[in-house]
Amino acid sequence: MPQPVKSPLAVFALRGLVAASLIVLAAAVRIAPHPWNFTPIGAMALFSGAIFRDRRFAFLFPLAALFAGDLFVGFHRLMPVVYASFLIQIFIGTWLRERRSAPRIGLAVFLGALQFFLITNFAAWRMFDTYPQTVAGLFACYAAGLPLFGNTLAGDAVYAVLLFGLFALGERYFPAMREPSESFAIQA
Repeated sequence: MPQPVKSPLAVFALRGLVAASLIVLAAAVRIAPHPWNFTPIGAMALFSGAIFRDRRFAFLFPLAALFAGDLFVGFHRLMPVVYASFLIQIFIGTWLRERRSAPRIGLAVFLGALQFFLITNFAAWRMFDTYPQTVAGLFACYAAGLPLFGNTLAGDAVYAVLLFGLFALGERYFPAMREPSESFAIQA
């Protein structure tokens, strides 16, 4: 008996639905009480960039989820910078699209957390009067942010394991979620 042929469109729709559900769940977790910067946001951005083939969804869906969370968390002056950093993390996630492996995901998590730390702390130094506008003031700002970098990195790592891990389990145990191979041919 021949195996049923999966439509690539149906597979992409199922994968997209599962990925979107995981992103919504991650966005919901963000509004729950948590240690400073220990959130699923960075992992959500990497995951979205890695899973969604259509760049419109890869960028738009997690941005909408981030904005929805901000409606509960609150708005602040650094939001444009945070969103720009978030876009960079989505772009880093696209590097994982063709080959997701633990070392590559780990490197993406580190690069995403590092760029977030560097960009947002630089912006905080420039936009607020907390530190003098000198090189020493910038280094003091970065030094003060190191504990938050640790939380960002830990949160991104934990949530990346959950998001990528749950998706990989879905692909493994639910054949309908697996991407069709390049050699897929539609049969009549």
